[in-house]
Amino acid sequence: MNIELVKCHGSGNDFIIIDEMEGDISFNEDERSSLAMALCSRTSLLGADGILFVMPSEQSHARMRVFNADGSEASMCGNGLRCVARYASDKLRKSKLIIETMKANLAVEKTEEIFDGIPTFKVEISPVSFNVKDLPLNLSWETLKNERIVELSDTLLFTALAVPNPHLVSIVESDVLKSSVQKDIATLVNGPNDLFPDGVNVSFVHELKKGHIFVRTFERGVGFTNACGTAMSASSLVTCLNGLNETEKEISVYNDGGMVKCMVHQQNGRYQIDLIGNGTYEYRAEIEVNPADFQNFKLVNKEIFEEETSKYAKLQEYAKQFVSEHMK
Repeated sequence: MNIELVKCHGSGNDFIIIDEMEGDISFNEDERSSLAMALCSRTSLLGADGILFVMPSEQSHARMRVFNADGSEASMCGNGLRCVARYASDKLRKSKLIIETMKANLAVEKTEEIFDGIPTFKVEISPVSFNVKDLPLNLSWETLKNERIVELSDTLLFTALAVPNPHLVSIVESDVLKSSVQKDIATLVNGPNDLFPDGVNVSFVHELKKGHIFVRTFERGVGFTNACGTAMSASSLVTCLNGLNETEKEISVYNDGGMVKCMVHQQNGRYQIDLIGNGTYEYRAEIEVNPADFQNFKLVNKEIFEEETSKYAKLQEYAKQFVSEHMK
């Protein structure tokens, strides 16, 4: 079996896109998981944070399913959604689309460039829930907003929210950000533990200046990534709740992979977040696979998008310099 694919990244969070919209290829659930582990391994010929399967939808322009590098399926992925938005927009020749995800049908659209020469897409991040049962988080409280979890830290304050995948967010000073605290906490809550039975994405947030934040995320099923779109969205919302930023105002969010912009909307007690950033093609490739042995796939050909990657490198350099100058 031969599979054509596109490697795309959002803020350095990289994915393999496999198109199932035409029905020429399809996989069962075990095959999707095995394929993700085989192709996404950093020791393979490809390597990625996950696979985005783009599928037909009865209710939207396309459907997105996300399988992490460890073979688990994610309910949502903000950076991945931007990549699917780019792919579906190019394929269907539409600037505004609706993409079906596990928990919701989400609006996406091509928008003005975040940086010179960078294809940019705005995607809807919703629904948002602060109910600890939706993560799930095993606490006696209904919500956790800027509170301590003594099992994790004596000093840090955490906010738990689902967008709709689970996030645990803490606003920290730079010395904490540079320490091993985040790794220790994230490793604990993503292993066997009584608090988060399904694991959780853990983000540390640091304010660079008004309207500008840095977010680093340990992503469930992946580990530390260059960026996590839903984490940056959730973190932006948490900074609004804590008075660092305001709803309906653009927030620049920096990460190890570059930068995005977020805007938090609130209406009738409900939140929705716009995540705005790149969808950059790295290469197009064709592989030959045996469904009985995905691990030993063969790379048939590979076309690199050098101009796109070069332009994004300039955005990365800008973001790196900004963080360096404003990290307190």
